[in-house]
Amino acid sequence: MAAKKAAKKAKKVTRKRRGVELKPTELTAPELLVASPPNELNGLLERVRSDGGAVLGTYREPLGGRHLVLVSLPIEQVRPTPFQRDVSDAHVRKLTRAMDKTRRFLDPLIVVQRPEGYETPNGNHRMTALRELGAKAIIGLLVPEADVAYQILALNIEKAHSLREKALEVQRMYRELARLEQELPASERTKDGEASHELEFEEPILVTLGFGYEKRGRLAGGTYHPALKKVDAWLPGPLSETLAERERRADLILTLDDAVNEAVAKLKEKGLQSPYLKNFVVARVNPLRFIKGDLPSFDELLGTMTSRAQKLNVDKVGAGDLARSGGVAEDE
Repeated sequence: MAAKKAAKKAKKVTRKRRGVELKPTELTAPELLVASPPNELNGLLERVRSDGGAVLGTYREPLGGRHLVLVSLPIEQVRPTPFQRDVSDAHVRKLTRAMDKTRRFLDPLIVVQRPEGYETPNGNHRMTALRELGAKAIIGLLVPEADVAYQILALNIEKAHSLREKALEVQRMYRELARLEQELPASERTKDGEASHELEFEEPILVTLGFGYEKRGRLAGGTYHPALKKVDAWLPGPLSETLAERERRADLILTLDDAVNEAVAKLKEKGLQSPYLKNFVVARVNPLRFIKGDLPSFDELLGTMTSRAQKLNVDKVGAGDLARSGGVAEDE
């Protein structure tokens, strides 16, 4: 009876998630070990040794069967990818204290090889903590496919991203990919546009908000995100060309933000005080909740919301209106 219950419980745990298309390999645990690395990894492994590192082991990961290499590397050889979020001093301090207490480093960084040194897309905080503690080397999972470095949002597991951090990382990644794309012959550039980078960018509005945050660090993107994500979409064409359009859309958000901030200032002058004033104004000028059927374009929605914010009659807004609106605190 106990065995049947355990089998039934295990069956529930291994349910198929909606939208998951991966068909994993059928490699067993012993088969993941690579006793003799394939020839295509020789250059990768020799580079590690010549850079002053060591190859600790080679194996195949169980889902796709791709090769991974566990390596040790001189810490000065490793740097974060240039499009990562900024280091949080509070998070580094927490990691440093934890490592100091346990006297152990148990969470290897993901690393990829670059022409000069190595980059990690998900280990900047851990690497900074190791440096502060005086470590001379790091342990990393070396991924042969260097483009994994651009899948940062999916790979970063060490600290939850706020909307601002996500958007800024996407924006920085967008600029880097656009730059690399320009170096390719026209025939080799992607024909699918931004949609081919959906895994890296997650959603179109993150790109636009990222360019907005680049220009205005205090932008309350969380206030606009719910409405704008409904009308933003992936753009066709090379990133080097669509980048200008993303910057233009970001400017529209900043114009809306100016109008909303002015309306909030007028409400405060009237004596109304609430941490949700900006949310209240945005909800008041957002027409989407009244629209059935086709949604307006990005430009149309921004134009409507900006015009309404500029014309908002604060004399018709009372404390009761704020109380009934509720709201969610801004995340910036």
